[in-house]
Amino acid sequence: MAPRPLVSLTPSAGERVRTMLANREKPAVGIRVGVRSQGCSGFGYILEFADEVYPFDEVVEDQGVTVLVDPEATLAIFGTEIDWVQTATETKFVFLNPNEKARCGCGESFCV
Repeated sequence: MAPRPLVSLTPSAGERVRTMLANREKPAVGIRVGVRSQGCSGFGYILEFADEVYPFDEVVEDQGVTVLVDPEATLAIFGTEIDWVQTATETKFVFLNPNEKARCGCGESFCV
């Protein structure tokens, strides 16, 4: 059995990120994933453009995208799959995190 990747992108998330990177006026090395204290459950996800690789970043290549993981988020998001979801009412990135123990009612924060 192959080890679980630190973080991965679904094909739809990979396509969306590649499009966003291509349309950005300023070049980026990829995207950065992290967590911050937020909401009633404890943590919220951060997903942003990465302009540089920091010394302790974990670097993951998936779906043709460089994903940089903030080292402080590694344990909270290990094994997370990032998906891009489009429905009639919303379009967003969704984090499928096997470490989540609970999520707040509004869905904005989680705990591990």
